[in-house]
Amino acid sequence: MKIAQIAPLAESVPPKLYGGTERVVSYLTEELVRLGHDVTLFASGDSETSAELLACAPRALRLDAALKDPLAPQARQLDLVYRHAHEFDVLHFHIAHLHLPLFRPLARKTVTTLHGRLDLPELAPLYREFADMPLVSISNAQRRPLAFANWMGTVYHGLAREVCPFNPAPRGGYFAFLGRVSPEKGLDRAIEIARRAGARLRIAAKIDPGDEEYFHARIVPLLGEPGIEFVGEVSEELKPSFLGNATALLFPIDWPEPFGLAMIEAMSCGTPVIAWPDGAVPEVVEHGLTGFIVDSIDDALAALNDAGCLDRLRVRARFEERFSATRMARDYLALYRALGRRRAIAAA
Repeated sequence: MKIAQIAPLAESVPPKLYGGTERVVSYLTEELVRLGHDVTLFASGDSETSAELLACAPRALRLDAALKDPLAPQARQLDLVYRHAHEFDVLHFHIAHLHLPLFRPLARKTVTTLHGRLDLPELAPLYREFADMPLVSISNAQRRPLAFANWMGTVYHGLAREVCPFNPAPRGGYFAFLGRVSPEKGLDRAIEIARRAGARLRIAAKIDPGDEEYFHARIVPLLGEPGIEFVGEVSEELKPSFLGNATALLFPIDWPEPFGLAMIEAMSCGTPVIAWPDGAVPEVVEHGLTGFIVDSIDDALAALNDAGCLDRLRVRARFEERFSATRMARDYLALYRALGRRRAIAAA
């Protein structure tokens, strides 16, 4: 099958630092190639892939200090994909809704995975208008605000098994927080949990420009607490050690999380997850098996004590059963074939 993967340009594929969508696109692309498919990746020029790479910008937009107009390379990307569209059996978009008007005439050979939150009021009229565009959700919870949309299915994210290797014996003696510094990610809540437990917390987090005020006003004053260590963004090379040596990952979110890639990265290492039951969390974490789902600080404190008793080998086994890149790629291939059948029926 000839497949185009169209990635966001904000980060490279895979990203050098933070970048969940681009990381998933990388895992999917590499697995599709491994399975014998002819894949072309439309991404930034500093991406690394075994697929054919068509560069739509010289480097990741977030890391390009000289860039003044980020829409310019994105418009170029759309044109490049459109000019090559006839070469592919399927065009798989990961760029939210920017492409919808241009590719509407090709709707039957496109599929769009939506990676973000879908409860924003301006999205409902947009997806009612583009009801002919096939969509994929990354959790069942994510799609609920747009239940009327043209959903082909839900495909959970997956990781290559070697990305975050299993660690049967963590040596760090700490709990981990991995993600963005923003109110909805609950970093202040994670710090409160660690402080009340007298536990060590290591924080690997990205700070977007829009969250700097929150960081300095709400988080910086808490970083002086004993045992609280702010690491900053961690590279792909350092992430397995960071997660694998943790007793558990704290995921105390306060928003409708579409998926939560950090949860399965931790589970791949054998590290259980302690999370609030928002968004996709109940679909990812199996309470008492791969972690604990809690809804209060007191419940989280009890879970800290219990997390070290969970079987890390079983956590890893459930990751392999549910969240491998192979499973993700096979799920997408089934959707691509269903798309082809729809196209054949329409043409008959």
